Amino acid sequence: MESQSHIELLGFKAKDKVTGFEGVITTVSFDLYGCVQAVITPEVKKGDIEVKSGHWFDVTRLIVNRKKRVMDIPDFKKGYVAEGRKGSAPKPFK
Repeated sequence: MESQSHIELLGFKAKDKVTGFEGVITTVSFDLYGCVQAVITPEVKKGDIEVKSGHWFDVTRLIVNRKKRVMDIPDFKKGYVAEGRKGSAPKPFK
């Protein structure tokens, strides 16, 4: 996989094959040692008192549900992110 195909994982639901941890891929990282990892952030369900933290996993351990993105990927080539302006995306899909 090339780097762009890893970035394309952002916004999809995924499950770790080893632990069964599930959520949405919110971050992808490339490190100096050649590892490509992703943060899976678990869903917050209505009525939850606590927001659970995401966890890092090697992308090779993930089962990715590519049927529908939960949220669009930011445009890293043009627009507010590429211009260095920070901030979250407007809102997730419904």
